[in-house]
Amino acid sequence: MKLLAVDTSTRACSVAVVDQDRLACEITTGPTGTHSTHLLSLIRTALALAEMELPGLDGLAVCVGPGSFTGLRIGVSTVKGLAFATAKPVAGISSLQALAQPYLLWPHLICALLDARKGEVYAARYRAREGRVEREGREAVLSIENALDGIHEACLFVGDGATRYRDPIGAKLGPLALFPDPGQDIIRASSVAALAQRQFARKEIEDLDRLVPRYVRQSDAELKIGVPAKNASECQARSYPKVIIDKLGKHA
Repeated sequence: MKLLAVDTSTRACSVAVVDQDRLACEITTGPTGTHSTHLLSLIRTALALAEMELPGLDGLAVCVGPGSFTGLRIGVSTVKGLAFATAKPVAGISSLQALAQPYLLWPHLICALLDARKGEVYAARYRAREGRVEREGREAVLSIENALDGIHEACLFVGDGATRYRDPIGAKLGPLALFPDPGQDIIRASSVAALAQRQFARKEIEDLDRLVPRYVRQSDAELKIGVPAKNASECQARSYPKVIIDKLGKHA
């Protein structure tokens, strides 16, 4: 499949275009402000470098969470807008699983951690089996202390949550705590695309009307009013198609 994959779930932003098993283009930025200011530009550039256009793609993929509430809304609503405008199928991917995806050859436990602020992390544990990473347990938002409970073996900690809490992780687990090289704590859209290809192969296509960010915990607005607020991504996505197509120009 020819896919466009997007991740905006953290302060970094990543866009990739893949053609079957070939990575045609990937652009990954560090913290650069609000993703809404540059995401469409990155998509346009990635399509141009890959020498592809939206009509020639077979599908789209996006990280749906957990992660930054604002970032997730931007990424999901943008991809939904593209999908509404082009009638392309979409795969929604866990940001934590995308973090673990590059470590298919790691023989021990993998703990994916994203900084959830307020002294907490979004966490999930994985193991690599038969060429894929499989989650053990559920995704959760936890204090770093609770995220480490029950780990009694060598464990690779990945993600910006692992970077932020490296010292307490090391203090508790000692030599059992392992970390990737600096700069490897971000989600890459090529990993999102790899996971999406497997979903499409299993015919797991998202219903666009139900494709929303998966926050794991309630937003401040939801907590304040006591019931879920109307999902912003759904409202934005239905007004986005013309804007997005206009901004993407000939690549649309």
